[in-house]
Amino acid sequence: MHTNTKTQTQLKGLSILFADDEPSLQELMRLEIPQMGHRVTVCPDGFTAIAALEKQVFDCLLVDLDMPGMNGIQVIKRAHTVSPLTEAIVLTGKQSLETAVEALRFGVVDYLSKPCRLSELATLLGRVEARRNLKREYVALQRQSKTDRDAPQLIGNHQSMLQVQRLIAKVAPTSSTVLIRGETGCGKELVARAVHDQSVRRDKPFVAINCGALPENLIESELFGHRKGAFTGADSQRLGLFEIANDGTIFLDEIGELPLSMQAKLLRVLESGDIRRVGDNESFKVDVRVVCATHRDLETMVQEGQFREDLMFRINTFEIYVPSLRERQEDISLLARHLYLRFHPEHASLPQLFSAETFQVLQAHPWPGNVRELANVIEHATILCEAPPILPEHLPRHFGDRRLRKELRTIGPISLREVELIAIHESVERHQGNKAAAAEELGISLKTLYNKLNQSEALAKKAA
Repeated sequence: MHTNTKTQTQLKGLSILFADDEPSLQELMRLEIPQMGHRVTVCPDGFTAIAALEKQVFDCLLVDLDMPGMNGIQVIKRAHTVSPLTEAIVLTGKQSLETAVEALRFGVVDYLSKPCRLSELATLLGRVEARRNLKREYVALQRQSKTDRDAPQLIGNHQSMLQVQRLIAKVAPTSSTVLIRGETGCGKELVARAVHDQSVRRDKPFVAINCGALPENLIESELFGHRKGAFTGADSQRLGLFEIANDGTIFLDEIGELPLSMQAKLLRVLESGDIRRVGDNESFKVDVRVVCATHRDLETMVQEGQFREDLMFRINTFEIYVPSLRERQEDISLLARHLYLRFHPEHASLPQLFSAETFQVLQAHPWPGNVRELANVIEHATILCEAPPILPEHLPRHFGDRRLRKELRTIGPISLREVELIAIHESVERHQGNKAAAAEELGISLKTLYNKLNQSEALAKKAA
């Protein structure tokens, strides 16, 4: 989402609730606070302020302690309960140590004495804004696990991968929305990270979410946040991922899994940049670069009414196709070495990490799980192999089963039992080792599947 300078100024401001019973001060703040680059809701008393707090989340509370009916401390206490992340600045004509100590317990960051200087208020609000931005960046960093930071780089010399890298270099410096297509496990998130790392936003948050991994009733809250009490279980205020990714990049993986109801809301955000937390009445703007990915055929989904055509056009400003591992088999040896060195960097100087036969086996595999499957295979092998080179026997068992099936097919007629075992192994491979899913596909119990696999092992030993 590209925003102009005026929008960015508004974006970087705070949402402020001001409460004071003096009409002249109300009018002053209504005029001056927006001039400081912030948004303000003005309330004439404590009751009105609490009503506003129940409806909307504010970044900062600027409140007079000495109001009739309900004083500032009561408003601050309520804000501390409803919106714990909201910071408070007290405006008062009295200097009371006891009142100050009580206020500090509920998140008051500073005092302003009446009559206050606007320059002093601007400085305090600037500090609140800086702390808010630091909190967002901290939350964004928390989402980046060690696995993310140690994720493999874009590795490959095949022409298809060189083309991917050329496209990344072209689109990264722009603000365009990017759609990354490719099979599951082929490295779409790595491409998204590369787009971010080569952009002007590289020092800002990169936030990734799998749209298919969350229940439908939680997606909106995850993306846009919610205020406390917005729904059952919303025990505290929550920042949405778009807000956390402010000024950076958000990666929406498996965008094709997004429910139609959320597709409409996402389209609105992409077109306007306006975000509204669940349970909140006021929207605010964010400046976020959006990168999406899918393994599904969005055009067919549009024809079947499962995906909005206008959203597909909006996210598909620039498309990058990531090839499957089958399409770039020449890169398997290069990837295997790179993945091995993630676990044993001390072996980088060794000339042979894999035997020639091992590479032959890896090259013959169809890799339905792509690079992700290869990474798991290499990790398995490094656990079994005490010292390089890695041999075929260090590979997972189903690689040996594949060689057995090849032998069975080449030695002539085979029995019905052998045909059955071949079908079972192929089903397990299609489901990337998920035996429960394979049993369901074959229409047999999981116990029966395990019995058949044990028979296969006995047959392999007999063949040897």
